[in-house]
Amino acid sequence: MTATTDTTTGIPDLYPSRGAVEALTPRQDPVVWGAPDAPGPVDPADLLSFERDGFLAIDELITEDEVAVYRNELNRLVHDPDMRADERSIVEPKSKEIRTVFEVHKISEVFARLVRDERVVGRARQILGSDVYVHQSRINVKPGFGASGFYWHSDFETWHAEDGLPRMRTVSVSIALTENYDTNGGLMIMPGSHKTFLGCAGETPKDNYKKSLQMQDAGTPSDEALTRMATQHGIKLFTGKAGSATWFDCNAMHGSGDNITPFPRSNVFIVFNSVENTAVEPFAAPVRRPEFIGARDFTPVR
Repeated sequence: MTATTDTTTGIPDLYPSRGAVEALTPRQDPVVWGAPDAPGPVDPADLLSFERDGFLAIDELITEDEVAVYRNELNRLVHDPDMRADERSIVEPKSKEIRTVFEVHKISEVFARLVRDERVVGRARQILGSDVYVHQSRINVKPGFGASGFYWHSDFETWHAEDGLPRMRTVSVSIALTENYDTNGGLMIMPGSHKTFLGCAGETPKDNYKKSLQMQDAGTPSDEALTRMATQHGIKLFTGKAGSATWFDCNAMHGSGDNITPFPRSNVFIVFNSVENTAVEPFAAPVRRPEFIGARDFTPVR
């Protein structure tokens, strides 16, 4: 599939998606944009690992005492009646409890401080080779006994198609606020899958985000494509204590299963995008998603 050009912006669409058929496109962008010897909290060996695998796991990004602070703030937000009525909150279909709160760094100064923490934003700047802004932030709550998982997907496929991010210059971090066991619906990634873009089949419905935030449909790969990718790359399941973190590339194929155990799984999720890769109009959607999902404020994190 050849690249087309967006007629409103003149920016080439290097990663076509949401067409008549699925299509594979080799990655056109670096994985690590910064120089290998650039100063920062990620050592050169870990940068090489991130380049190869598309992820980097850290056993203790924040301390036990800090975890308690963030977990208390998470609990405050998900039990706040005003927050339940806020459009930035997504409710679990079965339990009717809050499962996600978006734009949490703007709602809560506690989480805003975490975004500005050099252990967090410093790694993003180092990987992306520039100043960064927050494209998306959220807290995820996955209580025991039936919390739904999220199907296999590449975040960049959605952020490109529906938010208008032109290039793969975006990195995410998931920081565990509860222990991640191998049984309570943890994050799974296909190592190396970030090197190939899978353009999904099917048009994007208007206001697709209202459905996709509870159950992904548009932008999901076929079973055949997932089977090929899993056979080629394998699947890595992430476990770890509260305070551990997983950094992963925007194009890494990932997902999570349902949590049918008694043990909750909660995390804070922050997406950093380069200030040199700011969003334009969507490449494969009729309208932009709301700004609390895909930011249009490109102010660098300071």
